Amino acid sequence: MTWSAGEARHRAATTSCGTARGPCAPPGSAVPPGATATRLDGSCSYDGPVLQLSAPDEAPEREVVRLSPAGRVVRLAVTAAVLVVIAIGSAWGSDADFPFGPWKMYSTRADPDQPVVSTRVVGLTAAGDEVKLSGGEVGLRRAEFEGQLPRIESDPELLGLLAESYADAHPDAPELESVAVIQRNYELDAGVRTGEYTDRVIVDFPLDGDG
Repeated sequence: MTWSAGEARHRAATTSCGTARGPCAPPGSAVPPGATATRLDGSCSYDGPVLQLSAPDEAPEREVVRLSPAGRVVRLAVTAAVLVVIAIGSAWGSDADFPFGPWKMYSTRADPDQPVVSTRVVGLTAAGDEVKLSGGEVGLRRAEFEGQLPRIESDPELLGLLAESYADAHPDAPELESVAVIQRNYELDAGVRTGEYTDRVIVDFPLDGDG
């Protein structure tokens, strides 16, 4: 049997490809499973040259900048000073010294047998009724008010501002005659309320009738 040049190349490619790596499919035909596509020149698809990819260029090493002896001394001195301040604040500081002092609400543990103190601000009407002014009723939360308590003790007239805010927000409410800051001590036994408490008036500011 005589083959044309193209058929001979295809047969040779089929023979060589099929022997080493499975049969080659004829050009233009579907490639069955396990076969290799054949190029138009009769070679198998895996007979082409393999491109060698070059390795990526390595990033140049950065120059290490070292501190001078004076720079190290300055940083060590600043670090030591901060540690000393934190140590002093932790031992003798208060909430006002935060972050160098302890936030005592989270850093200390209350004695379960000691009274719990609750501070409130009330307005008193002519009938003797109490109107709560702390807890957000006049735009000031209790924790915010307690933070201002030393300032109010030194300047009780600031309580008049709370009365004015209450009157503006409640125009139909009874008129207030005075504003008082009261601390209530709840008695505890092993961390449980006993039901007993005592009240102590910290500041009592009478209004002039215009609040």
